[in-house]
Amino acid sequence: MALVPTLKTWLLVVPALALLGVVGYRAGDRVRHADHPGADRVDASGASASPVPAEARELARRLLDSERGNAIASGLPLDIRADIEGDTDLYAYAQRLQLQAANGNAEAAWMVSRVYDYCALYAMDPGGYQLDNTVLSGLGLKASVGMVQARERVARRCTGFVSSDNLGRQLILAQRMQAAKAGNLAAEASLFSEGKALEDSPGYRRGLVERVLDSRDPEAYMALSSGMGQRASGDAALQGLVAGDQFSELAWRLAACELGMACGPDSVLMNNFCANGGICSQDGGQDFATFVYDAAVSRQGAGKMKALVEQLIKQRKGR
Repeated sequence: MALVPTLKTWLLVVPALALLGVVGYRAGDRVRHADHPGADRVDASGASASPVPAEARELARRLLDSERGNAIASGLPLDIRADIEGDTDLYAYAQRLQLQAANGNAEAAWMVSRVYDYCALYAMDPGGYQLDNTVLSGLGLKASVGMVQARERVARRCTGFVSSDNLGRQLILAQRMQAAKAGNLAAEASLFSEGKALEDSPGYRRGLVERVLDSRDPEAYMALSSGMGQRASGDAALQGLVAGDQFSELAWRLAACELGMACGPDSVLMNNFCANGGICSQDGGQDFATFVYDAAVSRQGAGKMKALVEQLIKQRKGR
């Protein structure tokens, strides 16, 4: 599974999370079928159908690539990160990135991992993903509307990826390891947050956090965030830093937004939390910061949160 956001560990009231039971049931069913390739598949009406032959899937993939033709440009924009937002064809985008990553472009390698993370749940079973959307829409629940919209956007943007691409945790981590070793700080921070740090020593951990602070790189802040919450509790190496309690992860994420990360209502961040994490704002017009202060931080805690964010984004002396 993709590296799904960890915000559900602190968000107390998220109606859309209940809907993941429906999707999770089908996802578990897809795993069982993957373990037993010969098993019949049952569609929504209860009728049994044979799995699509691998040859047919690959043929469809080649035809799709052929139809794209010259749509896949050979180069990338100067700001490689920009294309992950908007309505970019992420399959074509990833192909362009891979060409650059193979030539040692660490930023391209990092962005490939972000595309894989975003599209992994869809790529596991594109047809099943669409069927899940149909089921969710049919529930008629208010909480399902935003989630279905978010999932449909993922499906539109990730069309082209298929299950044989294996966009799972291992591939994502391998891609981030490649990017980190090539010098990408966000990828290095992400590995730390996933418990796969390049080094396991107190000096390295503190040094990494300080390098992220000095960089003022919003992607590095966001990538580090999930490793700075409860997971960092009791780590003496991080003493005196924003780490170790329920506010810390959120503070790092909010600081990333303040530093320029795309955090608006239609951003990959918000879309990913809703579509892949089940954490959906009930107000489609909310950006990430508004959502956090509305749904995850009490009125009494807002002042503390703002102080932590200010601490994270202020210029450090001599830096």
